[in-house]
Amino acid sequence: MSLLQLKVIGCGDAFGSGGRLNTCFYVNTGGSRFLMDCGATSLPALKHHGISINDIDAIVISHFHGDHYGGVPFLLLDAAIHGRTEKIQIISPPGGKERIAALLDLLYPGTPILEKLNVNFLEYTADKMLNTEHFSVRAFPVIHSEKALPHGLRVEILGKVIAYSGDTSWTEALLPLSDEADVFICECNFFSTQVKGHMNYLELEKRLPEFSCKRILLTHFDQEMLERLGQLKLGYLTDGMNLEI
Repeated sequence: MSLLQLKVIGCGDAFGSGGRLNTCFYVNTGGSRFLMDCGATSLPALKHHGISINDIDAIVISHFHGDHYGGVPFLLLDAAIHGRTEKIQIISPPGGKERIAALLDLLYPGTPILEKLNVNFLEYTADKMLNTEHFSVRAFPVIHSEKALPHGLRVEILGKVIAYSGDTSWTEALLPLSDEADVFICECNFFSTQVKGHMNYLELEKRLPEFSCKRILLTHFDQEMLERLGQLKLGYLTDGMNLEI
């Protein structure tokens, strides 16, 4: 069975703790290339790694916070200016087209961007499979800022499953989301601090026996987590990391 290549473009929190970039994962199957989240720092980071914007077929957004989708306007601007003609899909919670159009109008008023591109906006709904040409997405509501419409994402492609928590504090939804996944990328913002809307490592560690996924990798660290990397019993992402799934 073919291997999926996942490159970590960014795995930091909203504040760039430790100099890490905003969340963005690049998945390459050979036949399809897409992003899971596209935080504000994503465009220069993609270019740093030599990834062509024209090769990206789709962007899947977990929720509407700037460190998870704030890079989309810049990616679309780049595509429009350089004459991209290939279709690009943007898959998000409801309202993605309106939010992204509003951002473009704020950031580049009077600049025709969407008008120059072939953008297909798709919306997922909770617990219902959304099928695209190359992969399927199932979204699970999670616990974060409600107005950002937070979801965890379960992407199935080439017989493999990539599960991603998005931003969330502990919720039982993480268990079916990650059930027997080949890799589960789990937000773990804090080590012991308890804040609604974000995971802390000590809480997650207690729950580990409940998971059936093959591998858990942590992401989205604040300074508290970065200072305790030696205490972690789970693997974690770093910017620029390459994974074979």
